[in-house]
This record gives sequence, C-alpha cells and structure tokens, in this order.
Amino acid sequence: MAVTIKDIATSAGVSYSMVSRALNGTGAVEQKKKEQILEIAQRMGYMPNQAAVTLKKSKSGMIGLCFSTISKSTSPFVLHDVLTGVYQELGSKYQVVVKGIDMHQPGTLNPSYFDGLLIMSQGDWDQEFLEEAWEKNIPMVAISRRVPVNIPAVVTDEMGGMEQAMNYLLKNGHRRIGVIEGTSYLEASMLRHEGWQKAVREHGLDADQLPVDYGNYRFNSGRLAAGRLLDAHKDLTALLCFNDEMAFGARSATAERGLKVPEDISLTGFDNLDLSSYSDMRLTTVERSAAKIAMEGSRMLLTCMEEGVRPADVWLENRLIVRDSVKKIESDRTADK
Repeated sequence: MAVTIKDIATSAGVSYSMVSRALNGTGAVEQKKKEQILEIAQRMGYMPNQAAVTLKKSKSGMIGLCFSTISKSTSPFVLHDVLTGVYQELGSKYQVVVKGIDMHQPGTLNPSYFDGLLIMSQGDWDQEFLEEAWEKNIPMVAISRRVPVNIPAVVTDEMGGMEQAMNYLLKNGHRRIGVIEGTSYLEASMLRHEGWQKAVREHGLDADQLPVDYGNYRFNSGRLAAGRLLDAHKDLTALLCFNDEMAFGARSATAERGLKVPEDISLTGFDNLDLSSYSDMRLTTVERSAAKIAMEGSRMLLTCMEEGVRPADVWLENRLIVRDSVKKIESDRTADK
C-alpha cells in the first residue's frame, strides 16, 4: 500500500497537520523537526498524491457541506439556516452538496468532485474524514468548532451563551430549575453544560441539586424530557433547554399538564430560530445564528479556494435575546444560604 501522511505522523510521533506543513512547506515547523519528518518520509518511500494535485487544477463548481451526522443530531431548522447562509454568500457561483460524514466510506473522497468543503463537525470522530480531505488537498473551513487538523474555523461561545441563559433565570428569582440537555457526547453539549453549571456556582448554589434530563435536540425529545422532569419535580419554576426545538417540545409538555408559560413555568432556549420570535410563545433564548456562522465560513472558504490564503479563525459572541417566556418570581430566601 502507498505510504500516507498519517503513516509518517505515526512514525515521527507528531501530529498529522505538522507532517503536512513540513512536506508542503506551508506554516511554521521547527527546522530540526522538519528535517526529521522529511527523512522519515524519504525512508518510508512517501510519494505525494499527484493525481489529487492535478485534479484540483480544474474546478467542479461544487461545495460540500458536511455534517457529522444528519439523521441523528442535526436539527432540520439548523440545516435550513446553514443552507440559507451558504447560498446567501455563495450565490450562484457554486452548487452545494450536503453530506453526512458518518455515512462516508474511507478512501472514497474524490478531490475532483469538490472545490471546497464546509465542515460542521460535532466531535473528534470526524478525524478520519478530515485527514482524508486534508491529504487530498481539498480546501476546508470548520463552521462549528476547531477541529484536529489545521484548517480555519468559525467558533461561537457555546459555554458563555448558556451561562447567560442560566444567569437570567437566577436573576429573575428561579431556584428550582430543570435542565434539558442535548446529546451528551457532542462537544456543543459539553460546553453548554459547563456554562449553566458555572452560572449556578457563581450564585453560590449547588449545581448537582438541579434536576437534569436529556434529549437529542429534536422537538419530541424535549417534550418527553420535560414531561419526566415536571412529573418527578412538582416544584419546578423553570426549564432551561439546550436548544429552541427542545424548548418548544417542552412547552408542549407543559400544556399537556395544564401549565402555562410563563405564568406557571418559565422556559429558555438556545439558537434563536425564526420560530422563537413569531410563534405564540415568544421564547427567551440565546442567539446563535447558524446562518451567520455559515455565511462567515463561506466567505473564509472562498478566500481559501480563490486566493490560496488561510484566513484567521473567527470568534462569534452569543447574546441572550429576552422575550416573554420567563417570569420574575420571588426567590426562596433560604436558597442561596
């Protein structure tokens, strides 16, 4: 079998991206380490994938929009907003193909099919796909998190956003708050978990005392999780949800139990989907605009493809959008003791 960059990285005990930089002469690599990598590559008989390089001289007019998974954890609302943002920036210059990385067969990524890739990665299990695209010289931009290969990324403050939402509930007197978290192994879920727990601790409270249930970022999972919380904890005054879709599912669960929002139970979400502002429940939520993220990532990808330049990473703040779904209450005076 042909020697790959991954083989050289394993032998040299360095990262995949460092080997690529050393072999391609791009980016900073310590001279001694570069010489070691080149010596190992020569000894192992490494040959660059000239077919991939040659194919990239022609343009396909196609952009791949790649999600970790489409069926398991990608909300259709988020998918719609991402596509809207991509097409708003790229216009008619490129066609967009949506792919689920979890459906990819290793070794089948053809560099002639794509001029570039937008990667909406949710965890390190996408590493093999990313390495294959990197080795085949396909320009890439990550539009959700920083990934383990050296490509530009658009990153949002997941932890800070959820901290704001929990802070708002606490400042409005809520102490018996149920939390509906998303799929636990996703990086965004982990950061949002850290955010709400940080806010609780800063108010002098024990985060472990707040009841937690889980959904998968879809409407019905929010409805079911909220139902379990409400049935088990009759004293809850608020539900903090990890996204808007689950928040609307939670609202359905409250209605099934004869409870009104916000008179009987307060709700917060995350994402600020269009639905959150014009439905009959105007949801207080954290604005994380998937369309804006996608537009920024598309601009960066154009720079990579058309100018051959790696743009700097972009950090986008998330802000709390206050609407009508949170009621101010008198807090338990003993809660903070």
